[in-house]
Amino acid sequence: MEAKYITLHSVALNNNCPECYSKEGLQLTFKQRFIENRFYKSITHDTISQLKCSNCDTDIFPVRWTDDIEKVVEYHNKAFTPKPASFKLKRLAWIIMILLDTIIVLSLLYAFGVFENLDL
Repeated sequence: MEAKYITLHSVALNNNCPECYSKEGLQLTFKQRFIENRFYKSITHDTISQLKCSNCDTDIFPVRWTDDIEKVVEYHNKAFTPKPASFKLKRLAWIIMILLDTIIVLSLLYAFGVFENLDL
C-alpha cells in the first residue's frame, strides 16, 4: 500500500537555500500519514517534515541543512501539533459486520433448536 500524507502545516522560512542561496523560497511542510481503503479511514501517528526550495525546485534533505536551518526547523517541530490518531469504519464495513452478526445469531439459534419449537 502506498503511503499517503495530508499536509497539516506549511511555513515559509527566511533562511538561505543551501542549493541556490536564495533568501526566499524555502518552504517547510509538515505532513501526517493517513490510510484509506474500502473498509476504513485512519489517521496515524506517523508525521514527516519536508523542506523544499520553490526557487530552484529542490528538496533540501537534512544532510544539506545549515545550523540556522536546523534551529528553525527544530523550533517549528516543537510548535507543531499533529492531529490525533483516528479510525473510522466505512459503510461497507458496517454492513458486512451486521450481516456476519446476523448469520452467527441465526446459526446459534438454529443449533440450539429454537426454530424447531416454533409452530409455523
